[in-house]
Amino acid sequence: MGEIEKKLTELKKLREEARLGGGQKRIEAQHSKGKYTARERINLLVDPGSFEEFDMFVTHREKGFGLDEAEYLSDGVVTGHATINNRQVVIFSQDFTVRGGSLGEMFAKKICKIMDYAIKNGVPIIGLNDSGGARIQEGVLSLAGYADIFLRNVMASGLVPQISAILGPCAGGAVYSPAITDFNIMTRDHAYMFVTGPRVVKTVTHEEVTPEELGGADIHATKSGVAHLVADTEEETLELIRKLITFMPSNNTEEAPFVSCDDPIDRINDDLNDIIPDDHNLPYDMKQVIEMVVDHGDLFEIRRRWAPNIICGFARLNGRAVGIVANQPNALAGVLDNKSSRKAAAHIRFCDAFNLPVVTFVDVPGFMPGTVQEYEGIILNGAKLLYAYAEATVPKITVITRKAYGGAYDVMSSKHLRGDLNYAWPTAEIAVMGPQGAVEVLYGKEIKKLDPEKRAEFIAEKEKDYRDRFANPYNAAKLGYIDDVIEPRNTRFRIIRGLESLAGKRDMNPPKKHGCIPL
Repeated sequence: MGEIEKKLTELKKLREEARLGGGQKRIEAQHSKGKYTARERINLLVDPGSFEEFDMFVTHREKGFGLDEAEYLSDGVVTGHATINNRQVVIFSQDFTVRGGSLGEMFAKKICKIMDYAIKNGVPIIGLNDSGGARIQEGVLSLAGYADIFLRNVMASGLVPQISAILGPCAGGAVYSPAITDFNIMTRDHAYMFVTGPRVVKTVTHEEVTPEELGGADIHATKSGVAHLVADTEEETLELIRKLITFMPSNNTEEAPFVSCDDPIDRINDDLNDIIPDDHNLPYDMKQVIEMVVDHGDLFEIRRRWAPNIICGFARLNGRAVGIVANQPNALAGVLDNKSSRKAAAHIRFCDAFNLPVVTFVDVPGFMPGTVQEYEGIILNGAKLLYAYAEATVPKITVITRKAYGGAYDVMSSKHLRGDLNYAWPTAEIAVMGPQGAVEVLYGKEIKKLDPEKRAEFIAEKEKDYRDRFANPYNAAKLGYIDDVIEPRNTRFRIIRGLESLAGKRDMNPPKKHGCIPL
């Protein structure tokens, strides 16, 4: 065997060793839990044969605390670049078979290197997380590694999309990198996230709690809002990433993605004309409205189970990707509260950062009253939503389907917050408050003086008068705050035509380092 053959044989042997991660037994243990290995996950996620790995031969440098007894090539994380649907991405995939996926100095350096590569080349960053946390044996080097990653997450924010999949444990300092990224997708039964684990919680607060109860996928999907999406399997998790990324450009300099569309622009849906109930207080499903308007009824919803009184997601209109924000009358009457305000504000700011037009459907009775909401900061959280809409320079189209009362009318992408096209259905009610509340304020003293049998008749008469005079779209239209009152069944056509007219929109905010959003 010649010298070159020996070297090639050695290279092949080292590559095979690296691909085994922590060894066959640990790979089998990973499989026994229903989990894939780091490289298997990458292969499931990316286009076949497109992954190019970096730093396969990296190993740790610390030798104390038994680390000198075994060295693992790749050091517990697989990094590289690939394509998804023929678009470039960079990926890091944590390898639980190597010391539980714990992060050390070189592990972190690999991730930082691939993130720098993504920022320079303007491509999305995808992190597949499955880690036991900091590598204790490496001490402050591990902590420094986390901070180095956090810094890059912040620097990449708004420049390139960042997506995190949580496929196993993610605890302590490890949770903050996913928290900074744009989207978190968790796998049910396997993934959990928390800053302090159950044992620490028990010691400090005396609470008995399981990892699933403390930070499982369903907890973060319903209570904290940390999880944007939840999947039942790893395959489904990775497929969600593949679909999610189709709605966003590769970086902040590109326009919203466009795909060819065979759904007619002028498709009319007569059901929209009848979807608003005759009784103004009855709910209806705003998702049905959205699905009847967007291409092929395809709404990709995020944070579906957290703050369900507002709908956030992505869709396409004549092939162009857009962000969707909509009040949901089917949940808490579509009222704005602390959670829904934060949810929508975050979504709008992502869309604005990555040049995605925002289409807003409005049916909002106001802000949620009560001490709980006030104590939890509804003033600040409502201001976040207002700030996000006002700050956004992307095309903004608003359709008021029914109620738009009080300050909530202002906040929901009104003309006054630089809404570009503001439409209303004939069923829209734009007023300072609802008829019932208005009558109580305007005629409270008279109502108290009336006999009980006359009171109901008087209130009904005054509510009708108020609705006829104020709770309609035409007063706002007379002032130019509504650009047109449109027939509901034509909503798709009007929005698409609006987006076409706004394709060349150029809007700028005043020069400054950054605004001070009310956090």
